[in-house]
Amino acid sequence: MSWQQRALDRFYNRDRGWVDGTAEFHALAAGAIARGGAILEIGAGPSNPSSAFFAGLGQVTGLDVDPEALTNRSLHQAHVFDGGRFPFEDATFDACVTNYVLEHVADAATHFGEVQRVLRPGGVYVLRTPNLYHYMASVSWIMPHWVHVLIANRLRGISEGAHDPYPTVYAANTKRRIERLAADAGLVVDTLRLIEKEPSYGMASPILFYPLLAYERVVNATELLAGLRANILGVLRRPDR
Repeated sequence: MSWQQRALDRFYNRDRGWVDGTAEFHALAAGAIARGGAILEIGAGPSNPSSAFFAGLGQVTGLDVDPEALTNRSLHQAHVFDGGRFPFEDATFDACVTNYVLEHVADAATHFGEVQRVLRPGGVYVLRTPNLYHYMASVSWIMPHWVHVLIANRLRGISEGAHDPYPTVYAANTKRRIERLAADAGLVVDTLRLIEKEPSYGMASPILFYPLLAYERVVNATELLAGLRANILGVLRRPDR
C-alpha cells in the first residue's frame, strides 16, 4: 500500500464518515434537480463520473468549447460552441450544471445571462468552482499559465498523459461575485457554501500532504475561516415569474 493510500485511509476514510467533494456536489445536484428533467451540462468534457451521475437524474445535453465533449458517452447530445451565446432557445432546460468550469469563463456576465435565458421558470443552476481566496486558486491566478501546465498534474498525482489544465481567469470565483452576477442575471441564490476537502494537491509528497492536511483541519474547524476553503458549491434558481 502506498503512503498516499495509507494517509487517505487514516484521515479521509469514507467508512468513518468522510464525504469527499464530488460526493457532496452530487448530493447537492440530486437534491436540487427535478428527476427526469432536461439538464444542460456546460463544460461537459469527455466521459467522466459527474456526467454519468447527472445522466441518472435526467436527460443531459452537453455544451463545451472543446470537441472532446462529443465523445462523452453520458450525453444524450453534445454541442460545441464559441464560449459566448448558448445555441439553444429560451427556456429549454430544467437545470444547468457546471463542474470546475466557472474559473475558465472570461465573460462571466454573459455566462450567467445565458444560463438564466435557457432555464425554464423555476429551473436551477448547480455549480462547483474554486474559491479565489483559497491558496491554490490564488497561486494559480498569479502564476503564468505555462508554469501551471508544468506542475499542476504532478502536484495532483495525475499521469503525464492527462489533459493539460485549461487557462483560468477567476472572473466569478468569490461568493460575493457569484451573488452579484446572479442578481444581475435575474437568478436567485438558493445555496452558496464553501467546502475544504482532502488535499489532492499534496499527494505528490508527504512534505506537502501533511501541512495541507493541517490547513484543511483548521479551516474546517470554524465558520469564521470558511472564506478560505477550497471550493464554492452553489444552487441558483430562475424565479417562477
